[in-house]
Amino acid sequence: MGRYLGSIIQENGEIDEDINQRIKVGWQKWKNASGVLCDRRIPLRLKGRVYRMVVRPALLHGAECWPIKRSHVQRMRVAEMRMIRWICGHTTLDKIRNEAMRGKLRVASIEDKMKEARLLWYGHTRRRPWDAPVRRCEMMECPEYRRSRGRPKKS
Repeated sequence: MGRYLGSIIQENGEIDEDINQRIKVGWQKWKNASGVLCDRRIPLRLKGRVYRMVVRPALLHGAECWPIKRSHVQRMRVAEMRMIRWICGHTTLDKIRNEAMRGKLRVASIEDKMKEARLLWYGHTRRRPWDAPVRRCEMMECPEYRRSRGRPKKS
């Protein structure tokens, strides 16, 4: 098991540890923003916006490259809904549907966002030219990309 660009890579190719790490990081971000997210005086739309800008990117970091399974999607969905219920001030005993709470906050489901991230990445890689440099070090070997050393010349 190792780390690469913030993602945990397991020898068998699974992403269970990476999913666990992303959920932990998401909860840490949620706790850092809990002053806003748990304040009853702040409107739900603003709380939803803070959630979308702070917590969700931490949860979905690197999701475009995950070989995802249903169990992974379910774990992410459960973590997200626990956060959303807490933001709205409801528990599971209140019997309020997930879609209703997402609608109050104007937050799309995390499953849809994971699909969107994968499709965006697919489009990005699909449009990439075949002869494009793969690595940055290959790009630096090309004489066109070399910079001169030292301070720029005065003109």
